[in-house]
Amino acid sequence: MLAKVFSGAVYGVEAYPVEIEVNTGGGEINTVIVGLPDAAVRESKDRVWTALANSAFLPPSGRTTINLAPADIRKEGPSFDLPIAVGTLVSSGSVSADAAAACGLVGELALGGEVRRVRGVLPIALALRRAGIRRMLVPPDNAEEAAVVSGIEIFPVRNLREAADFLNGEMTIAPVRVDLAALRARQGEAVEDFIDVKGQESAKRAIEVAISGGHNILLIGPPGTGKTMLARRVTTILPDLMLEEALETTQIHSIAGVLRSHQALVTSRPFRAPHHTISDAGLLGGGAHPMPGEVSLAHHGVLFLDELPEFHRNVLEVLRQPLEDGHVTISRAAGSVTFPSRFILVAAMNPCPCGYFGDPRRACNCGALKVQNYRNRISGPLLDRIDLHIQVPAVRHQDMAALASGADSRAIRARVQEARSTQQARFKGHGGRVTCNADMGARDVQRHCVLDAAAQSLLKMAMTEMSLSARAYDRLVKVARTIADLDHSDIIRDLHIGEAIQYRTLDRGL
Repeated sequence: MLAKVFSGAVYGVEAYPVEIEVNTGGGEINTVIVGLPDAAVRESKDRVWTALANSAFLPPSGRTTINLAPADIRKEGPSFDLPIAVGTLVSSGSVSADAAAACGLVGELALGGEVRRVRGVLPIALALRRAGIRRMLVPPDNAEEAAVVSGIEIFPVRNLREAADFLNGEMTIAPVRVDLAALRARQGEAVEDFIDVKGQESAKRAIEVAISGGHNILLIGPPGTGKTMLARRVTTILPDLMLEEALETTQIHSIAGVLRSHQALVTSRPFRAPHHTISDAGLLGGGAHPMPGEVSLAHHGVLFLDELPEFHRNVLEVLRQPLEDGHVTISRAAGSVTFPSRFILVAAMNPCPCGYFGDPRRACNCGALKVQNYRNRISGPLLDRIDLHIQVPAVRHQDMAALASGADSRAIRARVQEARSTQQARFKGHGGRVTCNADMGARDVQRHCVLDAAAQSLLKMAMTEMSLSARAYDRLVKVARTIADLDHSDIIRDLHIGEAIQYRTLDRGL
């Protein structure tokens, strides 16, 4: 008897429906899975037959053929266990064919029949909804994640027996509901706050400028000056995630398998801080079946690279495409996959190998050549893509002993949001291509970055003395545009250019 059920598979950050056909018949006992299954899918027959037996169902006798359509796209992972098992039960007459065909099914089976969580349930739910399916059976740990999708009812099933009884109408399962408004209201509930950082007012100002315009930033200073402490508070001043951004971020985290059990939605901006021993595939994404890397997991958030010169040179060089284009394309023989990667890069480094070059209290014994070689580990093209390089000096004793001072994260975020609102109004007619000053192209810079005579003169002098590249020139002007936005000025003035120049520390040499 032939049975048909529906599931889904992930490709890149999207998913597509998969029709699973199960045909059981006479002849020699054998099971064949076709439709480009990977090893995990081929092994599912052993898990499924054992789960059927331990759930008090009779495994099929004779030849069983399982087809995963479309047959020209590779299927991977254990998420087809539940639909294959249900399809087998439909084929043997143990489950209603009409009820099973009206539901999407996804889940891994334990040998005892329990349904385990899998990756990529959110994009699969979106794909099944687009295909017209309005009910879906999922593992309990994935239920809240799938329930984020409106227009499809999500039913959590703990084991194979529950799934069969539900489809036969012998038991009732309440669909899972998720209150998106309540989830999004939790944004901004952060333990960390900029008011915890003693001193470093100039660094806080530079970070405010960077976040206001979506610019990348490099913090340079001796050990123990608070570079990491500052970086970990950057997400507390970013604007709240919009619903579309939250869904897109959740999709990526779901595919990568980093969502927590019962987590419905990523409600706060991601903060990713990979170790400097990471490989280029770990940072960018890849593998035989490409998976998102750290740059994609940081999408709509912050990627923090501590001890930047300690990263392998080839790892740093692969950052160029995501920093420039906002996405990563990974090509394999079977095809190419594109992952979004629009993030703010926050990097930190010591000024020299020992860490005390320029420190007034501790002597540096590295020498100019050693310092230059250390800084040369970061290539010029990558450095050009980092808009602000700022000094984070050692904190004075009186600053450490003083009570908390300066603006807190809530006040800084209000100013950032005001500047972002100005930019959104400015770029309203760009169709979403440009959302903040850092995204501007050459024509946008010419149109929106009007300098007065004094600013032009100062910029010309800086270009001559600092030997800036064309890319660095554009980025300096973009930063000045952001500073002018914070100053509520339509024209970029000399004080705005002057402050932007101060944020190009590494361009001023040793």
